[in-house]
Amino acid sequence: MKVTGIGGVFFRAKDPETLAEWYEEQLGIDGMQWVQQPGPTAFVPFPADTEYFGSASQNFMLNFRVDDLDSMLHQLRANHVMIVKEVEEQAGVGRFASIEDPEGNRIELWEPQPD
Repeated sequence: MKVTGIGGVFFRAKDPETLAEWYEEQLGIDGMQWVQQPGPTAFVPFPADTEYFGSASQNFMLNFRVDDLDSMLHQLRANHVMIVKEVEEQAGVGRFASIEDPEGNRIELWEPQPD
């Protein structure tokens, strides 16, 4: 037997209600009713001293798939969301950028490479 997917993401927040509203307004994630589109999900442990997540105190990082990274970043900039890493392309994988939520959690946005 093996698991069939991610059933939820749960994490601590200083102000859970406000942070949940931010995720819904900025990224379209309604925590209790969010249905994902089919697609790949990476599950990768990183070294304890990685700088990839931003703050050394951040023990996990969310990575969200998007259809159009440029349009998403344009929308987020218009809403004054902090972009902490501009678009980088990884051959054969896709395009990536990183933002921060209001509590300083780094979030990676991924536009997968077209098939």
